[in-house]
Amino acid sequence: MEHDIFFSISQTPDAQGHIPDEQTMLRNYFQQLECADELGFGVGWIAQAHLSTETQKSNAKPVVPHWQGEVGLCTDFPQLAMESFRRTKSIEIGSAVVSILASGGPIAQAERIANTLQLLAVNNDARKLHVGFSAGRFEFMARPYGIVPRTPVEEASWPILRSQIFLEASEIFLRLLRGDVVASDSIRSTILTRELFRTDEDWQRVQEASGSDADRIAIDRRYVFEDIRIVPNTFDRNQLVLVAGTHNPRAQEFVNSILPVRVFNLSITQPEVIEETHDRMRACFHPDGGSWKRSDMPRTSFVFVNDESGLTAEEQRVAAQAEAEQALGAYWNALEGTIDPSKVQNAAQNALIGNVEDVAQQLVERFHPEDRVMAWFDFFNHDSERVCRNMRAYMEKVAPRVEEILRGG
Repeated sequence: MEHDIFFSISQTPDAQGHIPDEQTMLRNYFQQLECADELGFGVGWIAQAHLSTETQKSNAKPVVPHWQGEVGLCTDFPQLAMESFRRTKSIEIGSAVVSILASGGPIAQAERIANTLQLLAVNNDARKLHVGFSAGRFEFMARPYGIVPRTPVEEASWPILRSQIFLEASEIFLRLLRGDVVASDSIRSTILTRELFRTDEDWQRVQEASGSDADRIAIDRRYVFEDIRIVPNTFDRNQLVLVAGTHNPRAQEFVNSILPVRVFNLSITQPEVIEETHDRMRACFHPDGGSWKRSDMPRTSFVFVNDESGLTAEEQRVAAQAEAEQALGAYWNALEGTIDPSKVQNAAQNALIGNVEDVAQQLVERFHPEDRVMAWFDFFNHDSERVCRNMRAYMEKVAPRVEEILRGG
């Protein structure tokens, strides 16, 4: 089993209502990153956000109207990645995830990634840059960059159309990173058909908006440009690992028609969906990436491990459960404006919670021995010293115990 770590750098109230200032948040991140490097985590995945979550609450259609604080402080992944590489020796750095619809769109994002890889080479750093990319979880972050409905047809087909825009942007992003000369006329066309929509009623609304009962409705390109090529363009592409943040099977297959692109998955995903994804990726993974491996799909999991001194194993178990319920309750309150006990309970059932032995047993029960776990420790927890102790307990005690159990011990 492989072990990565996820850093949210989320400036939100913890269970006690405390919100650190921005510089404290970033200092906490670097402390935890350096600890993760020392402990031997494989990849440090950094959450990326764009624009103020707090300010968007005043918008006409706020996406998360009850969120307190900022969902994340990393708004420039390439810059933070380079500083993270500079401060560490072994850990690799990844984005979870860059929105290729925001911050200038896929062309600008491709150039930033290429520049980061070139700087790694100049620094004689052979580590890999793991670039997770997606349309972005929160729609408001892409709206200022023109990702809004332009016509009644686009309004009626949103958000299905938004997923198609992601495919258009993905092709531009990936082909530029591949080194191609690209013009918009060479990029996939967006055609809406019934099969993209969940119900006949949804599709009918689009047809009505178009004033036609045609079974194919063409949408104008979102990105229009003549021949371009990014610079720098001679970076070592072996240092680039691409990961798509999408559960859409068509999208997973499409991006792999261009370059090897892995996928993310969450620990809360149902086991049958996880296995279906592995089956699909074994069939469609781009041949330049070699054979598909289970570790090519990082799986996020909340970790609430308690190994605090002076407590019995049972006291650690009880304390960890209380810590998990507090953090998860604060999360649902921020996300929806109310604490839903059933959602807190469901999230707790999918998190890793307890003392060292509990967490080790849960890892063995819920994950395949060849899985890659992306452990999330800083979830609504601003006590950086405690976060580092939890990380240390996980890598020095939990991970070895998992391997012992897998060997039959």
